[in-house]
Amino acid sequence: MHELSITQSVVDTISERIDAERITGVRLEIGPLSGVLADAVRFCFDVVCAGTRLEGAWLEIVEPKARAQCRACGCEFEPNRPVVLCGCGSADVTVLVGRELRITAVEVV
Repeated sequence: MHELSITQSVVDTISERIDAERITGVRLEIGPLSGVLADAVRFCFDVVCAGTRLEGAWLEIVEPKARAQCRACGCEFEPNRPVVLCGCGSADVTVLVGRELRITAVEVV
């Protein structure tokens, strides 16, 4: 489960960059095409935060819908699987939204 190491990296990044005595909340954005399972991150978060300045912090995960545009026919659509194909059958697509994995907010005391 690579979500454990991803969650550890998120907590490490916040701990290194935020100079506050206590961190009380974190908001992440995880796109459906990022390859990261939001539920697994939720499961790992409390375990990874134990013994750190983030212990007891809340976690909010925003999961935007994916959007892609076909270069062949110009159609914009919502892909529903990791292999993005347009309805016209083309795999020549640009993912516009959906691959995000970012920290969007941190709440401190």
